[in-house]
Amino acid sequence: GGGQGASRAARGRPPVHPRRGRRARAEAQARPGPRPRATSAPPGMIDAWYFDIPPVTRTYVSLCCATTVACALDLVSPLTLYFNARAIVTRLQLWRLLTNFLFFGPFGLDFLFHMFFLVRYARLLEEGAFRARPADFVYMLLLGAAVMTALAPFLNIQFLGSSLTFMMVYVWGRRNDSVRMSFLGVFQFTAPYLPWVLLAFSVVLGNSPTVDLLGIMVGHVYYFLEDIYPQMPVDGARRVLKTPWVISAACDRLLGAGGGRDFGYRFDFDEGDGGGPAAGDGPEPGAGEGR
Repeated sequence: GGGQGASRAARGRPPVHPRRGRRARAEAQARPGPRPRATSAPPGMIDAWYFDIPPVTRTYVSLCCATTVACALDLVSPLTLYFNARAIVTRLQLWRLLTNFLFFGPFGLDFLFHMFFLVRYARLLEEGAFRARPADFVYMLLLGAAVMTALAPFLNIQFLGSSLTFMMVYVWGRRNDSVRMSFLGVFQFTAPYLPWVLLAFSVVLGNSPTVDLLGIMVGHVYYFLEDIYPQMPVDGARRVLKTPWVISAACDRLLGAGGGRDFGYRFDFDEGDGGGPAAGDGPEPGAGEGR
């Protein structure tokens, strides 16, 4: 102890008592260090993902989720939403023309399954074949909904949202015929066969194929009239599904997009998305393996 005090005094420092030095070291070891900061998700990540979805798809998905939440809270009954031609004509319950496309059932795996396919393939269409052309995308949805509504009374279908989703899946698959996909990692196929694979899987689960077949049929009619017929070597072959100027003007005013201009649309496609140009424009960027 005396040697340490002498050496500290020789270096110009006051001597430290041995007991006092050991006590200081013990207190320093017992003193807790700085607490680690709690990590959390970056603020606004959900908002960024939500507003990254293109406007038409975002609006449709938001209406579907809001309708399901309203039914879950007993604010609205599904009995007032389903398609009923007699109630529409005799009681003027015109909202049923829209609401039957917005209800996909109560919260559950089936609802999440439909929302996944709706968000994915509607977004791929809007950012791919219909990029910077939201009016054409809206017109496609309106045409499909109109044909399905006309056929629903004869097929006894109450909710047509699944049929509209299948229509979008079919159109995307036909316009991305080079994209390879796999089902549950069991077998591989190209994108045009995706709606048929989903239809077979739905039938295996015990569901009726009528709703899905309606979407496939309407999607094929749209694809033929929009992509095949204008290119056929026949007299008078032209584009017959040209978007009316009223819809173009409405989308230009409401969505801030029209006339082929770019209003913040995202065109960076991931590997396997296949969300590139429309059919006939050559291979699409990022068209690879998809699941």
